[in-house]
Amino acid sequence: MPVNHEIKSQLAKLLATEDLVVEHKKVETACFNVHTRVLTLPMWEKASNIVYDLLVGHEVGHALFTPDEDWINERKIPPQFVNITEDARIEKLMKRKYAGLAKTFYGGYKELSDEDFFQLGDEDISTYNLADRANLYFKVGNFVSLGFTVEEQNIINQIGDTETFVEALDAAEVLYKYCKQNQQEETKVNLDSHENQSSGSGGNSASDFGNQEKDENDQPEMGGGDGSSSDEIGEQKSEEQEQEVKSVQGGETSEPEVKTVDNLEDALKNLVNQDAYDNVYVEIPKLNLEQVIVNNAEVHNKCKESWASYLDTNVYKSGEIFSEVDKKFREFKRSAQKEVNYLVKEFECRKAADSYARATTARTGVLDCTKLHTYKYNEDLFRKVTTLADGKNHGLVFILDWSGSMDRVMLDTVKQLFNLTWFCKKVNIPFEVYAFTNDYPIIQYDENNKPIIPKPLYQKKDGLIHVQDQFSLMNILTSKTNGKTMEDQMLNIYRIAHSFSKEYRGCYYIPIGWGLSGTPLNETLVALHEILPTFQKENKLQKVQCVILTDGEAYSLKYHKEFNRPHESESYLGLNSLGTNSFLRDRKTGNTYSLKSDLTNVLLRNLRDKFPSVNFIGMRIIESRDVGYFVRNYTGQVSSDYDKIMNSWKKEKSFSIKNSGYHTYFGLSASALANDAEFEVAEDATKTQIKSAFVKSLRSKKMNKKVLGEFIELVA
Repeated sequence: MPVNHEIKSQLAKLLATEDLVVEHKKVETACFNVHTRVLTLPMWEKASNIVYDLLVGHEVGHALFTPDEDWINERKIPPQFVNITEDARIEKLMKRKYAGLAKTFYGGYKELSDEDFFQLGDEDISTYNLADRANLYFKVGNFVSLGFTVEEQNIINQIGDTETFVEALDAAEVLYKYCKQNQQEETKVNLDSHENQSSGSGGNSASDFGNQEKDENDQPEMGGGDGSSSDEIGEQKSEEQEQEVKSVQGGETSEPEVKTVDNLEDALKNLVNQDAYDNVYVEIPKLNLEQVIVNNAEVHNKCKESWASYLDTNVYKSGEIFSEVDKKFREFKRSAQKEVNYLVKEFECRKAADSYARATTARTGVLDCTKLHTYKYNEDLFRKVTTLADGKNHGLVFILDWSGSMDRVMLDTVKQLFNLTWFCKKVNIPFEVYAFTNDYPIIQYDENNKPIIPKPLYQKKDGLIHVQDQFSLMNILTSKTNGKTMEDQMLNIYRIAHSFSKEYRGCYYIPIGWGLSGTPLNETLVALHEILPTFQKENKLQKVQCVILTDGEAYSLKYHKEFNRPHESESYLGLNSLGTNSFLRDRKTGNTYSLKSDLTNVLLRNLRDKFPSVNFIGMRIIESRDVGYFVRNYTGQVSSDYDKIMNSWKKEKSFSIKNSGYHTYFGLSASALANDAEFEVAEDATKTQIKSAFVKSLRSKKMNKKVLGEFIELVA
């Protein structure tokens, strides 16, 4: 059964009782950076669950109990000896803190012992030095036979009694000195034995060979063939014997070896799947909102300037070009008041009901004279006071899809948006409306017509999600403007949206920056990490609703990655694609999200976790032919939820999904939105025509009221 890395990450966080940053990387050994609080775990694909839990528990022990201290310069102790004593200490403390881990450590080390991870084989363990035997004692002592002298047992007891890191260092120093002393004694015995063996062999010693003088009558040995003199032969033998002496003395460094530590590390490396793809961890960049958001005044001033310039170069006047569309806007505004008033009524009713539900009643301690006559059968004769809980301060942030695929439904979507903004204005709810685009001109020019180089949207570095420089959010509407200004701005938007519709396309000029573009929805979700807290803080809000109106999917994002080129000395910061082995990491919440699923839903889940006081509401404008495929992405191929949603779609041309990245994801029929909701018939209309127009009007109003009713329920 494959190991679920996300579950193991949560295990590590729970054991550490803090939001550690846990990374599963293609590395050979686990490590914990006590300074940055990053726990890096190898992808132990071949490890069983109990061994995985053992290794995670061990590394968390270091996270909890190993301090961030630089002890190497103060204590002249090889790190392997400190590893032995510190491992024993932190595992003891972990089992003390979590009693259930004792079973995990026992079962995990038993499996490691059975599979000979320490590479003991048939070797005689009694010949191992004390450091090796101490390491075995505290890890697999229940499964191997070990013996100690009285002096060695005292050192073992000292290691077992350590409670602090300083005590672990002291025990490591004692262990190291003991092993060092034993090695020196064994080396001396072996050296004496070697010298005795050399002197009793009848041959010349190394020094004899070096000091022999050549006799004048000596002749080169026959059969040597290479003309080597006896002096050269003596020098070669001398070098060989010196190497033998060094070998007996324990080599150049003459430091005690701890074989079991190295053996365990080598065996654990074999648990790592070297053929697996390395995991990639990315984070959300902190965007500079001043560079991302095009402020409300600038957007509409540019709109007016563009139209003024356009009219100056044409024979037409403003009234001739815009008279028809302006008339339609005024008619729509009058007709929309019914729906706006309906929203206001629903909001006030639900708000009052919520306030009544949270009302509290208490006695005042003052007699109620109207109840005195009931004293014989009523014990409650005191006045009561009912306290109504204060309502929460609400605010709304609207995100409008300004992409090319919205052209056919843009006008109808804008109408829905206007209904909601008029509602907010009437009940004094602060709001902001942003339209995402990657077509707004980012290059501005000064008075000398020289380009102004814009500041970067964010500081680019390795591991951050990439946001394209062309991405912008146009602040097309805001509650900060007065009623007259807001109506003028709505008229600008209505004119532009009207020009996108098929029958009016190209009838007049679209201002620079207002053209439809791509779908940077994911970039917008990244920007919301900065927009939402700023909006909430500025307006002192307790609850925020974020409404996203769109008709399609966003394109995927890339991430920044440092590449090392063979022909360059410095690394190059490039871009790489996000794959199924990628994870989104949020250091503030401590959550990690797999990017195997849809990136938009992952970004929404991250926003919901980070901002629990925000409701995220999606409004998807969708064609009838795409409904089945879209719904199955959230309900599966065959399910009762699928049937329920499809029945709702057939009856009302709308539906709501509760298990997406949004709190509620509404689906609205593009064709139903395009239908005129007003009941209008010709003077000479027949009964059949009147009936058809009436049913059509009711159907459209029914869809709007259902969606708007659910929306108000979320807001109120």
